[in-house]
Amino acid sequence: MTDRHAQGMAVRRSVLGDDHVDRAEAKRTEFDSAFQDLITESAWGTVWASDAISRRERSMLTIALLAATGNFEEIAMHVRATARTGASPQDIAEALQHVAIYAGVPRANHALKIARETFAEMKEQP
Repeated sequence: MTDRHAQGMAVRRSVLGDDHVDRAEAKRTEFDSAFQDLITESAWGTVWASDAISRRERSMLTIALLAATGNFEEIAMHVRATARTGASPQDIAEALQHVAIYAGVPRANHALKIARETFAEMKEQP
């Protein structure tokens, strides 16, 4: 394990939570192992580990970019992460307004639906 991998895993756990990361690691196979290392080192150990902007800002950017590119599968995961990054529901709503203007209303609308449902689920959980 490289230092970047260890740092990435620590950041990943800090942002997504131990339960999420433990579930993801339990599903890891030989087939996707290299890919998992790549995202742990690159996304988490390089991009998310940088202190150039806050984790709150990274959450807002990540959710906006996922919505803008139509990659809706990971939006709920990143909305749940806002409990750890400090991005508020209002922050996410503001970011998705930018998506509506610059990437399209349908994508922003779908992302808002996912975010709204995820925030509601988060309120129901202890």
